[in-house]
Amino acid sequence: MAIDVDELLINAISWAKEAGKVQLTYFRGTNLNIQAKLNESDIVTAADKESERIIISHIHSLYPSHSILSEESGEESNSGEYQWVIDPLDGTTNFSSGLPQFCVSIGLKYNGTTIMGVVFAPYLNELYTSVRGEGAYLNGEKIHVGSETDISRAVVSTGFPVDKSTNADNNLDNLSRVLPQVRGMRRMGSAAIDICSVSAGFLDAYWELNLHEWDVCAGLLIAEEAGAKVDFFREDRNVSVLVSSPAIGKIILPLLSKEPNY
Repeated sequence: MAIDVDELLINAISWAKEAGKVQLTYFRGTNLNIQAKLNESDIVTAADKESERIIISHIHSLYPSHSILSEESGEESNSGEYQWVIDPLDGTTNFSSGLPQFCVSIGLKYNGTTIMGVVFAPYLNELYTSVRGEGAYLNGEKIHVGSETDISRAVVSTGFPVDKSTNADNNLDNLSRVLPQVRGMRRMGSAAIDICSVSAGFLDAYWELNLHEWDVCAGLLIAEEAGAKVDFFREDRNVSVLVSSPAIGKIILPLLSKEPNY
């Protein structure tokens, strides 16, 4: 690789923390300027847009030949070897409601393979990082998935697609099969935080359908480097993924629908 990955990581951490600082100035404030995108379940705020501007401006300045895929502005030229995949504020509904589970997610791909991931939750002050082949870390301490093997003691999380009110393929069937078997079910509201929580052993599994690359790029590398099992259980609903400790994942995966539930 032409660029030092450690340099890339240091820069991505700096950008994530800068964006996170901005988010905290908006958090629980009255100037969010909340706007609906696809519907009222899919929103954007001024903090999303300002965070994105910060990160993209740094990339343009330091790495002008790199391409970018970001939630709010879409995809720039994808002709280069490097592509930054950004969710400037994952968990916007939480953020807009005053709930602290939100984060900045920055991943970097080299020739299509994710080589570095940063997820920073500013209110929680949790920084998850990973470079491919070098493990996964939370605030500088190495992390690993949990070791639970009994599904009845597992705590898992999920989420629901933004078209849940108009599309019957909305994950309720999966929820009904998994919920009775586990100790606890959570709906955290941020895919990146869910994935990182599995990586650190705080959750035993997380699944969701109809996600996008910017939701999962950084988190999935962190999860893989932490020893998680990653299974894409649907091919027809964008990114539909189960992230889990290996033992619990083997139990949950067969319970998830592999095709629409109509």
